[in-house]
Amino acid sequence: MPDIKQLQDLTTQVRRDILRMVHAVNSGHPGGSLGCAEFLVALYQNILNRKAEFEMNGNGEDLFFLSNGHISPLFYSVLARSGYFPVAELATFRKLNSRLQGHPTTHENLPGIRIASGSLGQGLSVAIGAAQAKKLNNDASLIYVLTGDGELQEGQNWEAIMYASAKKVDTIIATVDLNGKQIDGSTDEVLNMGNIKAKFEAFDWDVLEIKEGNNLEAVLAGLNDAKARTRKGKPVCVLLHTEMGHGVDYMMHTHAWHGKAPNDEQLVKALEQNPETLGDY
Repeated sequence: MPDIKQLQDLTTQVRRDILRMVHAVNSGHPGGSLGCAEFLVALYQNILNRKAEFEMNGNGEDLFFLSNGHISPLFYSVLARSGYFPVAELATFRKLNSRLQGHPTTHENLPGIRIASGSLGQGLSVAIGAAQAKKLNNDASLIYVLTGDGELQEGQNWEAIMYASAKKVDTIIATVDLNGKQIDGSTDEVLNMGNIKAKFEAFDWDVLEIKEGNNLEAVLAGLNDAKARTRKGKPVCVLLHTEMGHGVDYMMHTHAWHGKAPNDEQLVKALEQNPETLGDY
């Protein structure tokens, strides 16, 4: 497994990929992508029990589902730099006939993508179904899913949350990206959800928090803790506190960069803060 220095270098390079991808086509969602970089790098490099070659059925390996599919730049970068497809293909992001659509799709047959996502609120339901299928197949692997905090305003999530605990789906780890922001403003302003931890606990989930979601060591410790809590009769929820736009000073502490690409001058400033480590595509 990569050490912390290697993970940090990869995270910095992933941030460069995200910025260059959205800038090249003047579209995409850099804010949430940058904010979750540590999480997805840690997950794919050190946490997931995954096969080197992608298999759509995912038998005998842990699975990850991205529910908030608009942070696809992050997902594509991590998949490419984890060996699923050539890093050079990142240059095709959001272009005509590209496999790297703005939101991930399965019909493009891109290795690493198991569901089409971007219509928010659906990923948790899919993940629960996958967890139950694995149990029926006597497959002890774990299921991971990432949702946004604003995404929890979608009602289907709460049906899924209720179902998972009622049916004791205890091989699932649902991570919520708690950055407090969504496309129209702060989550409190758009639709205040109150105490999310208390809500999950009221639905009988085992809940833990990662207070420093942009600290690789904290993320690794938290995800290993989450793994240790599985298979004990309850689904597991990780509340991941992140900063939207993390790593680029002018993108942080605002929702403005949820779905806006940097211009030429802004890109230069952003890349200066994230120096090339592993080689640009």
